[in-house]
Amino acid sequence: MPQNSTEQGPRTTAPVIDLRLAHSPDSDDAFMFYALATKKIPTGNIEFTHVLEDIETLNQKAREEVYDITAVSFHAYAELADRYILMSSGASFGDGYGPLIVTRGPLQGEGLKGKRVAIPGKKTTAYLALCLYESDFEPVETRFDEILEKVVKEEVDAGVIIHEGQLTYGNYGLARMVDLGVWWKNETGLPLPLGGNVIRRALGPDVIRRADELLHESIAYGLDHRDEALEYALNFARGLEPATAEHFVSMYVNQWTLDYGEQGRRAVQTLLDRGFEAGIIPQAVKAEFVGQ
Repeated sequence: MPQNSTEQGPRTTAPVIDLRLAHSPDSDDAFMFYALATKKIPTGNIEFTHVLEDIETLNQKAREEVYDITAVSFHAYAELADRYILMSSGASFGDGYGPLIVTRGPLQGEGLKGKRVAIPGKKTTAYLALCLYESDFEPVETRFDEILEKVVKEEVDAGVIIHEGQLTYGNYGLARMVDLGVWWKNETGLPLPLGGNVIRRALGPDVIRRADELLHESIAYGLDHRDEALEYALNFARGLEPATAEHFVSMYVNQWTLDYGEQGRRAVQTLLDRGFEAGIIPQAVKAEFVGQ
């Protein structure tokens, strides 16, 4: 007996796409990914496996495409652009503030020239900005959360501080020598782009577009539900007082986090261009963004 033409065949369900999403264990990143990590927004057939690692580890693992989506320093992006594309949201910018050079006291002579400086990794934007500020120094690679102690113990002459250390260095009796975000703003008139989220090009345009939309939705949800997102982010604040943690989040989750805009994209390109012109980045790189 022929099947009734009005009957429908079995429904097909889109296969689940599991994306490994990696970011730093910091309160600002936790704020951005709050809605995704706690399933506050529907993600359809895309599922995210969250991985937390320090930024220099993420920079190194991105070279091997370990993660589908990952936070990276913009310095590291320069050698990843053929395999990853920048997502349209989720970046950290310092507008007139950024990584700090701290010391035990005033440095004699010509500042950092020839001095031993603890850095959080050679692919971090902090290191790139330091090299643009002063090219003649001896870098000492150090885990970001051990730099302050290294300066205190006089194992190095100075240290470049990222993450929450930018707000707590005074507790160690250290002095700020230079704010690289201030220096950059004076040099270029632009905010300093520190890190962004990238996604593997091999995933294809449809998955890339949908994942990009979900990240944007997650950040927007956090901004619209600020109190609950901040409460979640405090779990990643490494002992900061709530008011200090909230201040840190507000520093690096700002208008450029939700949308680079023309100025944000120009700041990224300017950083890459200056790195290349100074011989720090080995090849010229054109920043490419999802949807641009």
